[in-house]
Amino acid sequence: MTEAGGVAALAAAAGQPSSSEEQVVHSLADMLPDGVITVDADRVIRFANQRAGAILHVDHQGLIGRPLELAIPLTDAEGRSWWDLASPWVGLSSRTGHREKLLWTPAGVGVLVTARYVRALPRGPVIRVVLSVRDTLARQRAERDHAALLSTLAHELRSPLTSVKGFSSTMLRRWDRFGDEQKRLMIETIEADADRIARLVADLLDVSRIDAGRLQVRRQHIHIGETVERHRRRLSALGLDEERVHLHVHRPLPVTWADPDRLDQIVINLLDNAVKHGGGRITVTARPGTVDLADGADGDPRPAVLISVADEGAGIPRRLRSVIFGRFWHQPGQGNTGLGLYVVKALVEAHGGRIVAGNVPTGGALFTFSLPAGEPDETGRVAP
Repeated sequence: MTEAGGVAALAAAAGQPSSSEEQVVHSLADMLPDGVITVDADRVIRFANQRAGAILHVDHQGLIGRPLELAIPLTDAEGRSWWDLASPWVGLSSRTGHREKLLWTPAGVGVLVTARYVRALPRGPVIRVVLSVRDTLARQRAERDHAALLSTLAHELRSPLTSVKGFSSTMLRRWDRFGDEQKRLMIETIEADADRIARLVADLLDVSRIDAGRLQVRRQHIHIGETVERHRRRLSALGLDEERVHLHVHRPLPVTWADPDRLDQIVINLLDNAVKHGGGRITVTARPGTVDLADGADGDPRPAVLISVADEGAGIPRRLRSVIFGRFWHQPGQGNTGLGLYVVKALVEAHGGRIVAGNVPTGGALFTFSLPAGEPDETGRVAP
């Protein structure tokens, strides 16, 4: 239930308002996006707003004055009467209500129901039950999104697995028919596809670590230029023209400590994103700069290394720049998992840095992230 809905519902539930006050409360309740129903101690419905009737597919005025169990005979997933199970008017006097529960009407309409129990005195008998009723459209939409995500994940895993299986089976059955160069090409393809699977699995594991607050970084001294150069060679081995990736390092760079494996994830995801969604030349730039700490610590901006990845594609619309780092976010019609940028943002911030999305003057996408410069202290923070 929304905050406004909760306030109005509690107002409707408290005490015995005057007729004029009750009319005002009912008028406000009819403007709520959620259904609101109040039930007296005798289990008779006292009020139902218009939205409640629309969600339950009944006339809301016809609910008033009827016993709760007869007017709204909701059942759980096992077909049991929810009102018998919840028993708002009996049980522990410390109960304040029940959390949102998916229930069904006799017509098979799914509704999300939350209840608040109102007592005249602490631990006294329940004098009124206030119900919040929502439809399940948002949940159904989320379930469809999750189903689409699972389908995308299955496709992302199946494609390289098919390649690995096909090449390995062919080599085992016809090893003597291939020359050394052909064997090398097939083994390199198998390795690249296995790396792709490993990266996807790593991203999935990192999502669970991020959500659980267990993401860790193990810092050591790193060379940004060498990291990017290594991944440029990786893209070249996968068939990308090496001349498409340009590296510019503005020296001298301050001493940088970071987790090399995590930095690899950041660079790989940003480069792969540029290859998949961008176009033309990809430019990677490393330069000295400053960063405001991602954890909100007080103090002046600190020295940092700024790394940017730019492409020559269509760019990122301004309206999307604040949402593209969201968990499982992806544009409709695009067959990606929505994991890469979410993981990138979490890894950058785990280092104490920041990442922002924008466009280059020519219109291509531009991602810039920062790594605080200096050496880590005994707590793992990077001290300038």
